[in-house]
Amino acid sequence: MTKSARRLGILLSGRGSNFWAIHESVQQGMLDAEIGCVISDKESAAGLALARNADYDALYLSPQGWDREAYDRRVVGELRNRNIALVCLAGFMRIITPYFVREFRHRILNIHPSLLPSFPGLDAQKKALDYGVKVTGCTVHFVDEGVDSGPIIVQAAVAVLMGDTVESLSARILQQEHILYSQAIGYALDGRCRVEGRRVLIANEAETDLSKT
Repeated sequence: MTKSARRLGILLSGRGSNFWAIHESVQQGMLDAEIGCVISDKESAAGLALARNADYDALYLSPQGWDREAYDRRVVGELRNRNIALVCLAGFMRIITPYFVREFRHRILNIHPSLLPSFPGLDAQKKALDYGVKVTGCTVHFVDEGVDSGPIIVQAAVAVLMGDTVESLSARILQQEHILYSQAIGYALDGRCRVEGRRVLIANEAETDLSKT
């Protein structure tokens, strides 16, 4: 497999903790990939500053004055110019358009802080607490034209503890996100994922309790 076939494009809008976890997995040899670029729609995003400080190709693309599809065409153009094989949404606070999805069909991943299909969208941790569930977690899925609705690749469960706040629950979920995302990226880059309808079948998937790693 050529090196370009393992190039990642990271899209973020905020602090970039999942981007940095992916970076560390690559640096430690746990994930065979190359971060080809980091793109943000927020000039002040802390994750963009992290990427620049680490000497990544880091771009701020302002959405001002662009409709959603026109903006996504700009993003797709930048990704293609850099031979990006897999797009990873890491706290990218925009709903991408069907055009973007078509251009990278089954090559866009997203991570969400709940056990989808429960609690899609914003404030998933608060929704879990308000609903009174005993278990929540995080999900990595392929992105489709909906919101947090694409085929699920991997999930990790996190118990909801007595006295949990949004902040304490979010912190424990985030720990699992940092493990889970790199695992899912590896599956996708290795060609181990096969999408059949709503299901993602993973070749030679090991039985792993990620909550205990």
